[in-house]
Amino acid sequence: MDSIFVYGAGGQGKVVIDAIRSNPAYHRIDQLVDDDRRLHGRTLLGHLVSSPLEIGSERGFIAIGNNANRQEVASRFRGRLVVIAHRSSILAPDVPVGEGTIFLAGSIISAGSRIGENVIINTAASVDHDCVIEDGVHVAPGCRLCGNVHIGSGTLLGAGTIIVPGVRVGKDVFVHAGQVLTRNVPDGAVVRSSHPRLTPTP
Repeated sequence: MDSIFVYGAGGQGKVVIDAIRSNPAYHRIDQLVDDDRRLHGRTLLGHLVSSPLEIGSERGFIAIGNNANRQEVASRFRGRLVVIAHRSSILAPDVPVGEGTIFLAGSIISAGSRIGENVIINTAASVDHDCVIEDGVHVAPGCRLCGNVHIGSGTLLGAGTIIVPGVRVGKDVFVHAGQVLTRNVPDGAVVRSSHPRLTPTP
């Protein structure tokens, strides 16, 4: 069993702690830290919150929901981050997974897929065969990715997003909740409707 730090004591921290508790043979939380000094000395699900300065040489996990912030903090701990899987998640045995990634309750990853670093596969999301999820992606609760879908780094797929087979979604895309993607999406787009008008970010 690894004794690890968890970096982030907000909502994402709660679900990370819950996932760790579901599989207690793998990890034990030694330090729960947050940048927000107002949280220091408080507890979250029984764990005392302290400063990131308390992190030693142990391995850990970055529990930050915002993709850019998660990636920035993770870059400070490259090579030291663990993969976490909720006990109820299903991961095909041949799927390569990058460090710092989490599979939350009820998520499913099918054969032939590849998952990058610092990815969140959230509650009850499913990723079908031969998909590629690049670094720093957040696949929100209830998303459904059909086969051969490619998601670029830093992209957020809002809750309930459905993507049909073979679609490529670029880097740093923001997909609002409940969208159905039937065609490719360029880098930096914001997807706002089921038949999206793709609006590049400034």
